Amino acid sequence: MEALLKEAFLEALKATDPYRLTARHLPPWRPDLVLAVGKAAAPMLQAALDRYGEVPYHLTLPKGQKAPGLKAVFARHPVPDEESARAAEEVLGLLQSLSPRARVLALVSGGGSALWCAPLGISLEEKRALTEALLKSGASIHEMNAVRKHLSRIKGGRALLATRAKVHVLLLSDVPGDDPSVIASGPFHPDPTTYAEALALLDRYGLAFPGARAVLRQGVEGRLPETLKPQDPALRRLAWRLVGTNLHLLRAAQRFLRAQGFRAAVLSDRFGGEARALARFHAELIEAIRAHGVPFRKPLFLLSGGEAQVRVVGRGRGGRNLEFLLALYAHLKTPLYALAADSDGLDGNSGAAGALLTPAVWEKGLDPRPFLEENDSLGFFQEAGTLLKTGPTGTNLNDFRLLLVD
Repeated sequence: MEALLKEAFLEALKATDPYRLTARHLPPWRPDLVLAVGKAAAPMLQAALDRYGEVPYHLTLPKGQKAPGLKAVFARHPVPDEESARAAEEVLGLLQSLSPRARVLALVSGGGSALWCAPLGISLEEKRALTEALLKSGASIHEMNAVRKHLSRIKGGRALLATRAKVHVLLLSDVPGDDPSVIASGPFHPDPTTYAEALALLDRYGLAFPGARAVLRQGVEGRLPETLKPQDPALRRLAWRLVGTNLHLLRAAQRFLRAQGFRAAVLSDRFGGEARALARFHAELIEAIRAHGVPFRKPLFLLSGGEAQVRVVGRGRGGRNLEFLLALYAHLKTPLYALAADSDGLDGNSGAAGALLTPAVWEKGLDPRPFLEENDSLGFFQEAGTLLKTGPTGTNLNDFRLLLVD
């Protein structure tokens, strides 16, 4: 059964290969410039180059990825670095140099928020520290990006405002709900959030950062221009399309399992909230199915996606998928088979894509409490011996959870 869980995950990744998803939706015209950013940027760019031949391009990838035959800037993720700043300045310069008759093809995938970093009113060091604090706070990706957009010269539609050219964007979504203004912090898309909301989020999560607060207050007082808004005439130059989503990933796994003769149900592609609360929901659903056959009758596979959060209070290592599985193990007394992983191949700071739960884990009798107290889900699964390591997958379609209820 462990092999089947892994195969379902890998087959889903194969079926949602960014190269193929991008190639299906490339515009018929030849672009004057191609911009590619994110964890899936290399295969997305390669699809464009194979279609159009040699065209000017700029590629930004996370450090650790490879791009054979392509020139790229490799920047840090999820916390930006000097290369993130260099990439953003280069992109802004390219956009500003284009005439109104030029056409830009932008290939955007998850990870772009860190990979393009052009701080507004604060230093790169403060932007880095604020990003780290937001990551540990338990804030959702929508909340994090509302703050990041208002402290950036490239996010929140400001990349579109930086150019006179027409821009066509193809998006690979890594956010629950697939909102284009949240994917990579929406460099070309209108932003519904405000400076006041960003400032309120710092209050909500108890984040001081006086430099960032000063900038946000200037925005609230009208002394700084807002991010791109839905009524802006610049949007006449924008066209866009979603080419891949978390639901595509989940449905691909569902098709694979059904082809093997199993029943499989997709619960949702947009689960969020704290990873431990999400684990409790799944545990209670599993117990209801086992006890009463509602809302599904067993045996069957349950699939879910989205993006949970982890409020980090301990000193351990892990990620939201490992934390989910650890909490699920803590809730369930009857063993099961389950897999949870990040589709990009890296769950938090664990170095693993995710992990598996199997009856053998329960047989080891590990106590989950000390690991939960320290947010050390990596340590737990190292002891359990069920880490899932894929390395960077070259895509990013959010989280993947697969549970067998029997």
